[in-house]
Parts: sequence; structure tokens; C-alpha cells
Amino acid sequence: MKEEKHLDASTGASEHHFEKKESQEIKSPWPGPKGMIPVTSGRAEDANVHNRAYLDNILVEMRILDAVEPNLETEFFGKKYSSPITLAAVSHLNKVLDNKERKPMQEKAIAAKNLSVLNWIGMETNEEYREITAVGGDTVRIIKPFADHEKILDEIAVAQETGAVAVGMDIDHVPGTNGKYDVVDGIALGPVTSADLRSYVKAAHVPFVAKGVLSVQDAIKARDAGCSAIVVSHHHGRLPFGVPPLKVLPAIKHALGNSKMTIFVDGSIVSGYDAYKALALGADGVLIGRAILSELLDKGTKAVEDKVVKMNEELAELMMYTGVKDTNTFDPTVLHFN
Repeated sequence: MKEEKHLDASTGASEHHFEKKESQEIKSPWPGPKGMIPVTSGRAEDANVHNRAYLDNILVEMRILDAVEPNLETEFFGKKYSSPITLAAVSHLNKVLDNKERKPMQEKAIAAKNLSVLNWIGMETNEEYREITAVGGDTVRIIKPFADHEKILDEIAVAQETGAVAVGMDIDHVPGTNGKYDVVDGIALGPVTSADLRSYVKAAHVPFVAKGVLSVQDAIKARDAGCSAIVVSHHHGRLPFGVPPLKVLPAIKHALGNSKMTIFVDGSIVSGYDAYKALALGADGVLIGRAILSELLDKGTKAVEDKVVKMNEELAELMMYTGVKDTNTFDPTVLHFN
């Protein structure tokens, strides 16, 4: 099996659908070696284009009478955090910088701990994962759908040993761009059946998260498999022409009904205003990845903390403008679709 050469630090992918198009060079705004953090194409097949357009066309009415300063405290998996904004499951960042004395994955974990927010970690070896979690706070480990199911079970076990508050899987990282199962770091990936998912949930003695849900059908299957949470996502555009996560979020929320599943969402959320729209549409929490990448890689922990503080301020501003007092009282009727 051919080994893929490139890594994508934000998705954990070996290649990206939109790294190169029609031999046209696309300049990357991200630091690091070429191909490490590819830039999407900006064309119609790029699902991130549709994310941004959808977000920007959601408008907010004002409900200022009787509004008070909001409380952003949020509970996930039985633990309380300072905000519903969480740090997404990026991968491989310790391989990005020329300065090998810096460890961006650890810097991100430290920022999450200092901010009292939930941290997600993507594809890392067990040894690297242990090193990252040793310096940070509460973590969700996201595992790839490896063809070798024993490797999945081993990574679940290590996550539990190191105190992960939850563990999960990128259920959407199955196809490669050649229409076959993807290969990442030379490791073969494979399909995820409902029976497989049920077995991983059973093996995990902590809550299990299905990441990469983009339909009511998969949300229901994840619920029926026993998952405690889902991330509504298309993995930063892995799916060409992917529907914006926020567009399908309300239907997923409705379909899950009273299941008590926690619903996270990601996809082009780069401000507290974006986060507000996701939360108003039914998300319990949001994941931010690319929103902090340049801050993290350029300057480290403090820059990430400053960015999240700013996003929290923007989120609180819109909450106060719309009479939302805490993260349990969002109202989708405040939103208007332009």
C-alpha cells in the first residue's frame, strides 16, 4: 500500500482535496512546510466556502430590554468549563515548526488548561499523546478509523489510562481522494459500521463521541450505537460540496429529541459571533481549530488564550444583545436567514 507523504495538521489527513487545483499555486497563510497545512481551493466544491457564506447570511435581531451580563459556564461530560468554546482536535503540530524546541500541541493543551476549556487531540502516537496530556487539562482523544481494530482499542485504552474525559472517532475520515480507503502516515484506514461503533462505545468506559456527523441518519445511528456525543462536521471540507454543518444542525437536534446527547459543531467558526449562531441553532458546544492555528504556531500559548478570550467577549456581547443569560437559554427565533 502506497504511503502518503503529506499531513494536514488541522484534519489529520494525509492529503487534502483542495491542496492543488489545475496546477495553480495557492499561497498558504499558515507557517510550516508546504503541504503540512494545505489551503482549500475557494471554489464551489470547497465546502468551507459554503460554511462561510451560510454563517455570514444569518442575521440577529435585538432583544435588549431586561438583558443582563451572561454566564458562559458550560457543562460537558459531567464537568464544568468556563465557555462552550473548545479547542479542536488538531494533529501533528509538533512536526510543523523549524524550531523543534517548541511543542505547539503542548502549548495548546496548556492554553486550554489556563482558560478552563475542553481540549481535543487528534492523531498522535500513544507516546506523544501521553506527553501532551501530561501538561494540559481535560482532554477528548479523537481516533482515526484504522483498518486494524486492535489499534483503535489500544488507543481507547491509553486515553482512559491518561484520564481523558471522553474518547471518540473521526467517522468521516474513511475515503481517500482516490475513492479507496485513506492511508495516513502509512497507516491504512477502513470503514466504520454501526456494529463497529457499538463495540468501541462498549470498550470505552468514558463517554464516546462520533465526530464527523453531517446527516440525521448518521446522528441517529450514533445515538443507537450508544454514543454520548456527536460533532456535526465535515472535517474542514473533506467532503466536496459538503452541506454547512449549521444548515443540518437544527434537523439533527430535532431528530435526537430527548436523547440527552451532547451536540458539538465545527466548520469555519472563527469568532464569538459565529459561535453564537451555532449555539442558537442547537449546539451545546463548538470546536475551533483554524481560528487559533496562526496564533498558536506564530506565538504560542498566550496568543491562543488571547484569541479565545476575544471570542468569549464577542459571544457574551451577542448574548447580552439578545437577552440570553446563560448557555442553556439560547433561542433560535432570534436568528434571521438573509
